[in-house]
Amino acid sequence: MTLLSKPLAGALIGAGVLALSTVNASAAIACAGNVCRHTHERYDYPASARIVVHEDNWRWGRHEHYRWREHEGRGYWNGHHWTSW
Repeated sequence: MTLLSKPLAGALIGAGVLALSTVNASAAIACAGNVCRHTHERYDYPASARIVVHEDNWRWGRHEHYRWREHEGRGYWNGHHWTSW
């Protein structure tokens, strides 16, 4: 390899590893009614919870009224109460 091709090959390998690591990230937005939160995992919520899961880049419309309510861990908002499972 020439003096210039080694750094170029390293940069290409590094960019490939970075691209693959971002593809495997599984973030989402989970909404229960009009209350949404960010999740770091894609959970299979119980059907009774009526959770709608959106992609991480989802945004609500101008005339829709949602609110953010964050919480750590596996669960969902049920009214004003956090329900874990």
